[in-house]
Amino acid sequence: MSSECRAPAAIDSITTALAAAPVAADACNQYADDTPVNGVRRANLSLALAQILAHGPALVLVAEAPGYRGCRRTGVPFTSDPILLNGIDPPGLFGSGHGFRHACDDGRMRGEQTATIIWRELRRHNVVALGWNAWPFHPHRPGQPESNRAPRAAELRQGLVFLEAVLALAPGLPVVALGNCAHRNLSALNVPHHRVRHPAQGGATLFANGLAAIIAGDASNADDAAFTNNSRNWRNSLCC
Repeated sequence: MSSECRAPAAIDSITTALAAAPVAADACNQYADDTPVNGVRRANLSLALAQILAHGPALVLVAEAPGYRGCRRTGVPFTSDPILLNGIDPPGLFGSGHGFRHACDDGRMRGEQTATIIWRELRRHNVVALGWNAWPFHPHRPGQPESNRAPRAAELRQGLVFLEAVLALAPGLPVVALGNCAHRNLSALNVPHHRVRHPAQGGATLFANGLAAIIAGDASNADDAAFTNNSRNWRNSLCC
């Protein structure tokens, strides 16, 4: 059986497992099988993974965790409401015309800085990336669902099985960690990878330079030299 034939079943397995995963009170499982809008998010994620795989991604990007303005709302890593519903053309990804749906009932269309930066740079190089997070659920400060916090060690450990499953969808691709949490989980799985600066909180230029070096095949100029350990400042602007 080809990898293309296996992909739909593998994606279904991922979304089913996501829906059943427990999270703490100061976190949100945006895929949980308890509300209709979460069902929309699961459908958006399934469609996005299948669409990106069909386009033939050039690399895999792994960030920290969903942010409240991005994947927490849409269900799709590295997207915001406008990116998901309006689409990105080229390369012809996402968009309501492809079946993606608004997953929030608040009537808002919220942008997300990190998602915008990531797709701007990918388009600059005419490449598509498969995106995921070290922990696939939204961590927030207690009692403040519209905030972000860094994932705890136990949460990152919980994320390993999901990260491994997503990486198995596109074996053999270059993998890039955006920041420390992604680097930690990829290292725990013994996955060879490059590490670049997370684009949030002033890291856009270093991220862009590191990504460009990797795409150009000059990874020696990307790894760690383009990375600064500034995770404290990312906590209010996590990757979506």
